[in-house]
Amino acid sequence: MIRILLVASYIVSCVRLKVMPWHYFQLNAGYFNKRKGIYSKQDINDLIPEKWHLQQWIDSGDKQPESYPVFVKPEWGQNSQGIRRADNIDELGVIRSQRVAGQSQYLIQEAAQGKIEYEIFLIPSDKAQDQYAMLSVTQVVNHSTDKFPINGIYNKQTEYQDVTAQLSKEKLEVLWRNLKTVGHFRISRFGVRADSLDKLINGQFKVIEINLFLPMPLVLLTKNTSLKRKLSLAIQCTWLLAKITRTIPEEQNEPFLFFKKLGFMQRTKRTD
Repeated sequence: MIRILLVASYIVSCVRLKVMPWHYFQLNAGYFNKRKGIYSKQDINDLIPEKWHLQQWIDSGDKQPESYPVFVKPEWGQNSQGIRRADNIDELGVIRSQRVAGQSQYLIQEAAQGKIEYEIFLIPSDKAQDQYAMLSVTQVVNHSTDKFPINGIYNKQTEYQDVTAQLSKEKLEVLWRNLKTVGHFRISRFGVRADSLDKLINGQFKVIEINLFLPMPLVLLTKNTSLKRKLSLAIQCTWLLAKITRTIPEEQNEPFLFFKKLGFMQRTKRTD
């Protein structure tokens, strides 16, 4: 239902602003790996400054982690689909043996040690790249006893709480100044782990992943946000997205990513 609302509202916003709605898929086209035909998680991970960076490498099977647990994830993927955790070398061996030949490459990523997982959704201003137009911080709550869960919108143990209002305008500005150093994204959602909101603002966090292709603002899935507020945020979000879509150069020399992704899904039999 929310996705339908977002799509419909975005199209209406684009019509009002005289923007081509299908340009949405091109918002971050400059970060698309043309050779692989995907947004490579490895490429994006390489953009992250060392202080926020987790060890991650393409798993060819000949390099063993120095410690466990580790997460094994497809180089392309969304909503945590295809991600598995290995708590020791034997479990990693099983995961490796179960891969299907010909599908996408897999990455191994060390586990972030922060106590709390946050999802930060960002849209920059269409008028000034050094300012943000929308920034929301969502805390991820997992109701299992697992210390290193694989959270996602399809995990029934995962719940989202909007914590944006707990941060002052000044603190949100600090967070924005930190995250904008990673890249000039027109839309993004950062998944991070930190021990607290204060440490998140102080730059003491690790980035788990950055979603650049069709990231949903998870504030729309939070339990502590009213339906009226969600509707308002959805309309605001799509209006801002239409405005930032308008900043894509007319002569952009990038492939049309919608069909590129369809081609990748067909080759790998993936549906996410």
